Amino acid sequence: MQYRNLGADLTVSAVGLGCMGMSHAYGAPADKKEMTELLAKAVDMGYTFFDTAEVYGTPESPHDNEELVGAALKPYRDKIVLATKFGIHFDMTSPAVNKPLLPDSRPEVIRASVEASLMRLGTDHIDLYYQHRLDPKIPIEEVAGVMADLIREGKITLWGMSEATEDAIRRAHAVCPVTAVQNRYSMMARWYENLFPVLEELNIGYVAFSPLANGFLSGKYDKTSQFEAVTDYRSVMPQFQPENIDRNQALLELLNSLSREKKATPAQISLAWMLCKKPYIVPIPGTRKYSRLIENAGAADIMLSAEEVGAIDTALDGMEMSQVFGGTQVVNK
Repeated sequence: MQYRNLGADLTVSAVGLGCMGMSHAYGAPADKKEMTELLAKAVDMGYTFFDTAEVYGTPESPHDNEELVGAALKPYRDKIVLATKFGIHFDMTSPAVNKPLLPDSRPEVIRASVEASLMRLGTDHIDLYYQHRLDPKIPIEEVAGVMADLIREGKITLWGMSEATEDAIRRAHAVCPVTAVQNRYSMMARWYENLFPVLEELNIGYVAFSPLANGFLSGKYDKTSQFEAVTDYRSVMPQFQPENIDRNQALLELLNSLSREKKATPAQISLAWMLCKKPYIVPIPGTRKYSRLIENAGAADIMLSAEEVGAIDTALDGMEMSQVFGGTQVVNK
């Protein structure tokens, strides 16, 4: 496993592990014993960066993922970087499969969240604590002030922001330095590349979630792929709809061509593209399978030159592709 730095003070594995899908959004939760074993194998392979959130779970077990991750990684706590998030809950009154998000970053809510996450994770500190979504009702300076207090108290070590904008990043960073921004990023979702200059200016890392476009860029899905209608968000994601598979053929053909050239898989090429683009990008693909864990880690060993990365970008710029899932709707009530 390769390693790289996020911000000034955080060294992590070049590929992290997004743990959400073990409990949330990709069908019924996986078997806890199997996931506990998988997480242990990840540590053995050199993964040190593990990502969860207080809201990753099910209606019956709303905090399932933090509980799973905390228990599974407790024996390795001094070897790993544990990241979790605060600041949203789901609108459970919605009939949608992918229920809207309600932001809430009131200081008292953050305080309650951090204490509950510490308990579920079975730890005395959180290494990287993200605001899960911006809250338009609470000035970001106020949120950053709470983060500074939590750092002084030793409850968190560093903090970050998810799906953040340049203005919010700059304002937050001026109050309490931001270590990482966790935003969506993949070959199908490049709209946050305009943040790269400010991240470089302020020395902030970029943690890329959904780096494989929710698995689509693995090349493992086609028109016959089926997803559970109620519990699997992919059932309503545009890139997986049968009518869009054909629209994405040029993208898949590009990945397959590069895979043959580099003796890699489409998923590895997708990850290597961003790893080789910027030294401060760390993707956090999720999986429930040991084979994928190995495959994703191997992406860090694939070298693409700046010219090769630029050629891929140019190809993507001129390529027809379907819409891609852009994230759960955020609503304010």
